[in-house]
Amino acid sequence: MTSFFDIAAKAEGNAERSRAEFRPLLQTMLEERFHLKFHREQREMPVYALVIGKGGPKFHESDADAAPKAFHGVNGRNQYTDLSQATMQMVADEIGADRPVIDKTGLTGKYDIRLEATPEFRINNNPQPDDLRIFDAIQQQLGLRLEPEKAMIDVLVVDHVEKPSEN
Repeated sequence: MTSFFDIAAKAEGNAERSRAEFRPLLQTMLEERFHLKFHREQREMPVYALVIGKGGPKFHESDADAAPKAFHGVNGRNQYTDLSQATMQMVADEIGADRPVIDKTGLTGKYDIRLEATPEFRINNNPQPDDLRIFDAIQQQLGLRLEPEKAMIDVLVVDHVEKPSEN
């Protein structure tokens, strides 16, 4: 049986929370309201390794004084991501693939990146001649490749969960 819940929650105070500050608050709420019990473990799973392609990277390092940015948008059927001051791990995290992406480029700087591709759901449901799969976009636009392999990945294992308690 599958159940869905809409959760509307607000942290105390008026300050905006970072992801690092927000996660423990969310975890506490799930533990209290859903009686969630879980543990973390590592499992070998299929991943994609982000590696440098034959012609080398097709992007450049960010200016040292450039402000970090992360913009996401839509261009026709495509979705795009614009990053400034991005590490390769940030780029790997942004790639929408059917498995985790691990940075194996060896690049340690901070870069300006623009990546645009057609989401798989659009390609699968209504293919068009100009669709650009993420694998091809990474090669053409960034000079990188995704190679399938297996790696040990941190996973969250749910041991127990119940329907939420009332407010």
